[in-house]
Amino acid sequence: MLFKITNLEYKIDNKRILNKQNFTLEKSNHLLILGPSGCGKTTLINLMSGLLKPTSGIIMFENKDYSKLSEKNIDKIRAENFGFIFQKLHLIGHLSLVDNIILAQKNSNFKNVDNLIKKLGLSEKKNEIARNLSFGEAQRVAIARGVANNPKVIFADEPTSALDDTNTENVIRLIFSQAEKTNSTLIVCTHDDRIKKMFTNVMEISE
Repeated sequence: MLFKITNLEYKIDNKRILNKQNFTLEKSNHLLILGPSGCGKTTLINLMSGLLKPTSGIIMFENKDYSKLSEKNIDKIRAENFGFIFQKLHLIGHLSLVDNIILAQKNSNFKNVDNLIKKLGLSEKKNEIARNLSFGEAQRVAIARGVANNPKVIFADEPTSALDDTNTENVIRLIFSQAEKTNSTLIVCTHDDRIKKMFTNVMEISE
C-alpha cells in the first residue's frame, strides 16, 4: 500500500478547509482528485506530500505514519520519493532549461536529465534560458523537473487549467507517459472535468 489516509482534517482559524477524508492508494493506481475551487484539493495533496501538517487524522506513506516522524524525516521522504508539477510553472527565467530541471533535484543524475530532455523533444533547447521558451516548451520543462529524480509519486496541481482541449489531452498524456517511464504513481488534483475520462480512479470532493 502506497498511502493510507484516515479521518484526515485540516482547519485554519477554526475554518474547515478539508473535511474527514478516508481512502487508500495502491502503487501505480493513478488518482484524480476532482472538485470545485476551494474544496480542499490542493490542501489534500499538500498534506499527503508532507508540506502541511493535518489538524487531525493519520497519513501513512509506505506504512510510515507522518505523525510519528520528525520534520527532517518527512523532508527526507519528500526529497527521495515525491515529484511536483505545479499549476504555475515556477521556472527561473535567467537559468537554462537544464539548470531549471536539476535545481530541485537532491542528487542530480545528469545522464537521466539528458535522456529526459531528449524524450521530451527539448534537446535543441537545453541551453536556452527559460524566459525564451514558448509556453508549451516551458510546460514540458516543468514536467521534466517533476519526474527527473524518478519519484515514486508525482503530485500535479491543476496542470491543465489554462489549456485548450487539444493541449489538455497532450499534457495529461505526456504526464502519464513520463509516470510510466519512471514507474511512478500519479496524483492529480483539478477542477477540470475534461480529464476525468482519462482516469479509472477518481475521487470527487465537494465544497
